[in-house]
Amino acid sequence: MKNVYCSLFGHDYKVSKVVTYHVKEYKCSRCKSEMTIDGNGRFTPLTPKRKEINSVLNRVHKKRLEKGQKILMIDY
Repeated sequence: MKNVYCSLFGHDYKVSKVVTYHVKEYKCSRCKSEMTIDGNGRFTPLTPKRKEINSVLNRVHKKRLEKGQKILMIDY
């Protein structure tokens, strides 16, 4: 029944995970379908392969942020 509602009125996507500043994962609050942003900035279904890509991207992003913080601390 939830899928019928989404097919008639559209999905109600909410951000479920922030991967980087530009890449986020979304989940429909009604039918629980998951989407993400691809390299071109378009919505694509969140497949296991894309989940893995987002996980690696998130780790790299966090390491860069931590490295930037360490450099700032050394300068002072």
